[in-house]
Amino acid sequence: MNPTSAAEAAAADGDRDRDQGREHRDRDRAPDRDPVDAITDQWAAVRPDLDTVPMAAYGRIYRISRAMGDRTEQEYRRYGVGRGEFDVLATLRRAGEPYTLSPRELSATLMLTTGGMTGRLDRLEKAGLLTRNPDPHDRRGLRITLTAQGLDLVDQAVTAGLRAQTAALTSALTGAEAERLNELLRKLLAAHG
Repeated sequence: MNPTSAAEAAAADGDRDRDQGREHRDRDRAPDRDPVDAITDQWAAVRPDLDTVPMAAYGRIYRISRAMGDRTEQEYRRYGVGRGEFDVLATLRRAGEPYTLSPRELSATLMLTTGGMTGRLDRLEKAGLLTRNPDPHDRRGLRITLTAQGLDLVDQAVTAGLRAQTAALTSALTGAEAERLNELLRKLLAAHG
């Protein structure tokens, strides 16, 4: 390697190290203010007697959930399904082989009425992503089963959604911070029953 090339390579490595260092510092530093702070400041001005810490915490959880839910759904849309349809496919996938559940089991897992489930099942069956067959153990019942196409689609969609979630999380938090956040959110969720 000639001296000029070596110097250019060293400079490029130094630039890359500085950029990575800057990204690390940016991720380690929380913004001083965000839109939730503006809301709690307004409440403090008109109702200084209120403790707005819970409002701020839940406001941030809501905003993060909404933004990430929208971003994840964009990924699912690339595969021709919305969040509701993805949830049906993912529930069947998580059930394990043979990827089959009854409509009642699906409804209970997704917290939907069987009536609310019917439209989703109709769309997914029409798209060839699942089948509805008689339950061999209950003449009045049905079994919902992922097709090979449905299995392939849900595996690709969950990977894409998780990739978007991972990018968002790692752009703001270190691995240790993400673990701590999960611990705190788990504790908060348990308190809500």
